[in-house]
Amino acid sequence: MPVETALYDLLGVEPEATEDEIKKAYRKKAREHHPNPDDPEAGSKFQEMAAAYEILSSVETRETYDRFGMEGISGNGGRGPSMDAADLFAELFGGANFGFNFGPDMRPRRTRGEDTIINYDVTLEDLYNGKTVRMNMEKQIVCQVCKGSGAKGSAKPKQCAKCEGKGWTFIQTQMGPNQIGTSRARCSECGGHGEKLREKDRCKKCKGEKTVKEKNREEIHIERGVPNRTRIVLSEAGDEEPGVPPGDVVLVLKCKPHPSFERSGNDLLTTVHITLSEALLGFSRILVTHLDGRGVHVTSPKGKIIKPGDSIILRGEGMPIYKSPDQKGHLYVILEVDMPEESWLKTVDQPALEALLPPKKPEMDPKPAVIDEVPFEERDIVDVRETPFAGSNFFDHGFGTQFGEGDEGDWEDEDEEDETGEPECRPQ
Repeated sequence: MPVETALYDLLGVEPEATEDEIKKAYRKKAREHHPNPDDPEAGSKFQEMAAAYEILSSVETRETYDRFGMEGISGNGGRGPSMDAADLFAELFGGANFGFNFGPDMRPRRTRGEDTIINYDVTLEDLYNGKTVRMNMEKQIVCQVCKGSGAKGSAKPKQCAKCEGKGWTFIQTQMGPNQIGTSRARCSECGGHGEKLREKDRCKKCKGEKTVKEKNREEIHIERGVPNRTRIVLSEAGDEEPGVPPGDVVLVLKCKPHPSFERSGNDLLTTVHITLSEALLGFSRILVTHLDGRGVHVTSPKGKIIKPGDSIILRGEGMPIYKSPDQKGHLYVILEVDMPEESWLKTVDQPALEALLPPKKPEMDPKPAVIDEVPFEERDIVDVRETPFAGSNFFDHGFGTQFGEGDEGDWEDEDEEDETGEPECRPQ
């Protein structure tokens, strides 16, 4: 004779029932108590029977239940590591215990408070030079009047009437036509604790919340060269909760785009415009105002002609290397040549200028058999350039909106078959 018959009673069968009799009884009960909006308790009963059937339909778990009852199910009949009954049902049925009361507040208990994540915007100058930030912060601390109990004096909380001390209730959701889903949710009355203080018994300072807000000032040091999205951790500076250590405050540094410089690791990139005269005859001037305000003076080699898009490297002028700020990466400079305005051309002796410049390219020889005269029309287009940072995120290479429109890749062959290998349209 089984030591416990509660599961058999739920299904309405005798302890000696066969597997088929248990299955038939479960199906009958399931139809009777299928979740529906008109009977809020039906969902709870339905899931209780599902739990009972899960245990009694297996030869091994039924034998354990007959010999040891629910204590044997939760403790594995003394044949292995003990498992709490609530944990067993959580493992089998996704966290619901189907109405069996295994004690109040079955929520998993945390060993520390939650971390507070703060995204903090910084400039590239901040990361280059370093910075000390003083932040006004607000956090929850354990109430010092009630010591985190939430109660006035020696008052004790009462069992929550809504969840009957379980800390959760069943809720039903419309899943589709004639289909209702039932799931478990934290009790809205007691916040999942299974117990609740009467209003007159609550601490006057924290109003029964167990914690109060406190403002404080934290000082954060941003080191030179620190990478973007670095996490600065303020240990145990997060919100406090009774009975567990506070979590951390984590600042995530997010660098804002810079109008002149772009960063890749320890290197920097910038673009400098020079005149046609400087491109042909050289230059010796301050090319860049750096992130620390310094002017960077550069002299080009004599006799060097600079072409549009040429690049130079200024070694040791990149970002300070994190944790080794005396060392720096490199600064890459893209040189763009600004052509003179058309108004300038009108002020010079053009024949004399032509004599000074390299000769024009001669006409093609031999000429093609067919020559079409095509009008000259200006159109802006984004250049595709090879740079020292090819493959990096410094440039989004591509053409303007007009280029590539009507690409044959946009066309679809009417006879092309779909992914299944069959034509999309078939004769009827």
